[in-house]
This record gives sequence, C-alpha cells and structure tokens, in this order.
Amino acid sequence: MYRNQKVSVVVPAYNEETQIARVIESMPDIVDMIVIVNDRSKDATSEVVRNHPGYSAGRVTLLEHEVNQGVGGAIATGYKWSRDNDYDVSVVMAGDGQMDPDDLPAILDPVVDGEADYTKGNRLVTGEAFKKIPKIRFFGNSALSLLTKIASGYWHVADSQTGYTAINRSALHAIDWDNMYKRYGQPNDLLVKLNVEEMRVVDVPIEPVYNVGEKSGIKVRKVIFSIGGLLIRLFFWRLKEKYVIRSFHPLVFFYLFGFFGVALSVVLFLRLILLWIAQGHIPEITFLSWLFAFSLGFNSMFFAMWFDYSENKHLNPPLKHRERRQLRERSE
Repeated sequence: MYRNQKVSVVVPAYNEETQIARVIESMPDIVDMIVIVNDRSKDATSEVVRNHPGYSAGRVTLLEHEVNQGVGGAIATGYKWSRDNDYDVSVVMAGDGQMDPDDLPAILDPVVDGEADYTKGNRLVTGEAFKKIPKIRFFGNSALSLLTKIASGYWHVADSQTGYTAINRSALHAIDWDNMYKRYGQPNDLLVKLNVEEMRVVDVPIEPVYNVGEKSGIKVRKVIFSIGGLLIRLFFWRLKEKYVIRSFHPLVFFYLFGFFGVALSVVLFLRLILLWIAQGHIPEITFLSWLFAFSLGFNSMFFAMWFDYSENKHLNPPLKHRERRQLRERSE
C-alpha cells in the first residue's frame, strides 16, 4: 500500500517477452498488485509472466485478450479489473520498461492527497526531453498536445500521449471503459471524457526513458492524422455533451460564429485571388468582406477558447509546491 491507499499497476503488454520480467522486478514495494494485460501477443509474453516468481506469489495478475484490442483496450481491461476489485488508485505503466519506477510516488501523490482525480506524466518539461526523445516523436507529440488542449479543455496539460498515469476510485467508476477508444488515441479520448465528468487532472514532470530495449510499433505520421481526426470528433462531442446537454454555456455560439467566419473568409479569400488575377486589381468590396469575415471568425474563436479556459481552470490545478520540491530534491 501507499499511504493507506491500495494501489494496482496496469501493464498493457504486446510482444514484450524480453522486457516484461524487468518491469515486474523493478516494480516498487508500494504496489499491491501488478495487472498485466496480454493483448494477444504473438511471442512468449504470457509464459514469461507465468514463470515469474511474482506470479506464483500472488503479486501479479495476468489477464489475456482472445482478440487483439490495442493498447487502449488493454488499459481499459486493467482499469475494469482494478475497479471491480476495489482498488483506491490504478496506475498505468508500459510493458516495455519505458517508465521509471522512481517517478511512481510523484505520480501518486496528487491523487492520494486528494488534489487530483487523474495524474499523468509530462516528459516535455524536463531539460532532457529534446535530447532523449526521438525528434519526430517529440514534434509529433507536441503537435498532438496542442490539439488535445483544445479538444479536452485541459489547457495546462502537455505530453498528451504519455501512458504513465494514475487514476482514483471515483474516476474509475465515472468512466464507461467499454466505450473507451482502444488504439493509440486512448489517452486523448480519456482526457476528454474526464473533462466532461468534471475530473481534476494534474501534470507531473517525469524523465523520458528510451533505448532500454523497447520496440515501438507506432508509425508517427499515420498516428498524427488518425489521432488528429479523433480529436476533432472528440472536440465537438465535448461541446455537445458539456455545454449543450449537461449545462448550457454561450461559448457554443462563439464557436459557431467562429467556424462560420473562418469558413466564409476562406471562400472570400479564394474569390479575392480569382478576381485579382482576372481584373488586375483587388476589388474593395470583396477585400472588406473578407476582412470582416476573418475578423469575425478569429475574434469569435478567441473568445470561445477564453471562455472554455476559464470554465475548466479549476479542473486543471497546478502541481503543489511540495511535490515540485520533492522532484527537485530527488533529481539532485
């Protein structure tokens, strides 16, 4: 237990036979149960887990998917097991050894202290992030983090794709895990759903860990477009669910005016270019119409985002000074 809180660690695993034993062995004593979810691996991941002393000692639970569901599906399975077995906090750590167990207390503290319902690691704020993280993944993660801020309403959250997280009992029971997105967009999907359920989310600085024998199956270019499309759908779903169905907020009108103004300005800009080419000069009425539409769209979008930021500020509290000091002391 950790400070009288029963802790489980969910480990989604797919073809991790070379790494999974090290993940089990490096797990701190504060963890009560290691829940490994084998997502229909093609290698000997399950055999390695069953042969490990931790499994026979009852500290490791092995859950097996009959059909591969993706990392999000594996996490959802582990979360449901933790919820149904009455754990206070459930942490997610990858099966490839990319998450430092020394960061676990820092991830747990805001949840255990009641300051957050969900914490997530943030690798982008450390001074070593740009050096350690592969460049294409660093910039891809940064772009997705920006889009996730807008889609989720958690404007102070960064490193949206990190899987090193902790969630409390209330949030475990609030989310419908059967409807969770099951692929690499799971962290983004969960953030949006947490926001709709009025859950507090806190970022915790962690050190990026790479080159420990892991093999990434992520195709960055493909993932950015697929998750980007997912974030657009989630954005509109959150607006509808949170600001129309559950409680109305006028920012919806500002977003509508913003989208209308931007779309109209694009049409007018294309018309402006065509008339300029055909007539040799810029038509004043068309130019003024384009300028008005652009100003309407830009200002409306700005005010909508500002309203959204203000409405969700209490759900994204800053990390307390005590945790910041502990993190600095441990790194020195």
